[in-house]
Formats: sequence, C-alpha cells, structure tokens
Amino acid sequence: MKRKYILPLFLLFQIIILKILVFFPEMVERFYSNGLYVFTSRLERTILGWIPLSFGDIMYGFLIVYLLFSIWKIRKTWRKQWKGNLLKVLSGFSIFYFIFHLLWALNYYRIPLFEKMNIQREYSNEDLYVFTEKLIAKTNEVQLAITHNKNQKVSNPYSHDSIFKITQNGYDNLAKQYPFFRYEIPSRKKSLFSLPLTYMGFGGYLNPFTNESQVNYKLPMYSFPNVICHEMAHQIGFASESECNFIGFMACIKNDDLYFQYAAYTVALRYCLENVIMKDEEKFKAFSPTINPGIIENFKETELFWEQYDTFIDKGFHAFYDQFLKANQQKDGLESYSKFVDLLINYYKGKELK
Repeated sequence: MKRKYILPLFLLFQIIILKILVFFPEMVERFYSNGLYVFTSRLERTILGWIPLSFGDIMYGFLIVYLLFSIWKIRKTWRKQWKGNLLKVLSGFSIFYFIFHLLWALNYYRIPLFEKMNIQREYSNEDLYVFTEKLIAKTNEVQLAITHNKNQKVSNPYSHDSIFKITQNGYDNLAKQYPFFRYEIPSRKKSLFSLPLTYMGFGGYLNPFTNESQVNYKLPMYSFPNVICHEMAHQIGFASESECNFIGFMACIKNDDLYFQYAAYTVALRYCLENVIMKDEEKFKAFSPTINPGIIENFKETELFWEQYDTFIDKGFHAFYDQFLKANQQKDGLESYSKFVDLLINYYKGKELK
C-alpha cells in the first residue's frame, strides 16, 4: 500500500471505532475519562496553566496563518493535482481527528451524568413551574442581598483574574459532596479571540489540545463567573453542554461569594423562563411581575450586549456548531445547552436551592 493512503484509511478506521464505542460507555468512563484523560489533562494544565496568555489561542493563530498560506500556495495546482491534494487534506485531518479524541473528545462517549448521579430525565409542566417559582424567589433573595435595592441591577466589582481565583472555592465545596467534580491545577485564561468569539456568539470554549479554559472577557461581568465555571466543567472531563451547564451552576451556587451565586441563578432563571413561555404564555406573564426589576435590568444588559454583535457570522457558526454537537453524541445540538433544565428540576425536586 502506498504511504499516502495510510492516514486517510486511518481516518476511516477511527470513525468505525467511535461508532463502536457508543455501545461501551462504561469502558470509556473507566479507562479514558477516569484514566488516561485524568493524566493528560493534568499534565497539560501543569505545563501551560501558569502562562498568563492563552497558549492555545496563539497556536490557533499560527495554524490559521499556515492553512491560509498553504491554500494560497496550491491554488494553481488544485484542479490538476486534486487527488494528491485531497489525500494531503485527509491525512492532515486524520492526525487532527486522532489527537482531538485522544486528548479530549472521547469524553463524549462516557456515562451520562443522569446515570452517574441517578437523576431522572423527564419532568412535567407542573415540575417546571414549581422549580421556576422557587428559582425566582432565590434569585430575588441574592439580588437584594447584594444591592439592598430590588430595582438596582447587579454590577460585579471583581476583575477577571479575581473571578478566576474565586472559582476554586465553589469547586472545592462541590467536591466535598461529589468527589468526581474535583478541580485541580488551574488553567483559566481570557481568550485572545474574545472579539471574534463575540461575533460568533460564544461566551467561551475549552481548547481540547491544551486543556485551557478560554473565556470571552467582553461578556457582561455579572454573568462572567457562570461562564468560567462551565468551561472548568469541560476541563474535568465532561463534554456534554447540558452537563457542563449543570456542573457550572452547582459550582457557582456552592461558592461562598454572592456574585457567583447570582450569576448562576440568573442564567438558570433565563433558561427556565424560556421553557415556561414555550409551554404556557399566561404562566410566564404571571411569573414576570414577581421578578425583581434589578434582575430584569441585568437580563436587558445581556440582550443589548449580544444585539450589538448580531450578524450573519454568529448564525453561520451556530449552524456549524449545532451540527458538530449532533455529530458528537449530543443529538439536540445547540438545544442541548437548555437541556440542563431537565437536570436542575429533577435534581432539586424536594430539595432546597443551595
């Protein structure tokens, strides 16, 4: 066999193996998520976590320049040598695909958090309404504790670096109850691509090749703690967006700091209200007056922030990311972000928030 066919065929082999792994989540959980990944992720964070700048973003920058240069270089030979060029592309993608799954993406195939924590999947409309009412009361309470004025929006006074440090408190408290949520060896960075991320409509991401939590520093500060806690959940080996929303929420409300608690409660409340309005608009109208006006002002702050960056770019990237999630064991695509409401409602059924 000619060497140029080896890597493209290896790509096909990888795809077949992943299709098989779907049926063996216990094996992935034991040998990868709680085995190899623990070692590789800790090693990456140990090597790169102390660097103040995002090494992964710099790496991506060089990669983008290299790809653009390569495309320009072969522009005149693409038609005549299309087969050879296509094999080179497939070979490069095969290597990328292998490293991506080795360092991170096999976590998509682990045991779902529903099963791991013995949480039910389904809930009734009444369950949603009861939880939303409970959530409104708690969010009102925290907002008032911070501002002492129910009409005033919350303004987080911390710097980004201070927030990064304070996140550890929430994860430490959460790990006392659930050891598998333990977070060690921090690697949390402000993304150098925060402006592009904003236009793409993203609050942050985990770099799967460097295990750095990248956060969009342009976000409204009141919600910033929840975003970084979400990305940290990815770092400890949870790939599902709904699961990371849930873990990020838990790490925030377990934090001793009220600003962290507020960030989590407001995000969860937005998701719940969106579900309520889809199921019963009259119920939504009944809930709205019970929410402190200061919380509504924070919601407006977020809406105005994203509106000023709303272009065709974010729609295109959201469409791409939706398909990416569906291809990686998250059949609901972008809607999987809101699926953490299922986890919240069923986890807190019969329990008090916090």
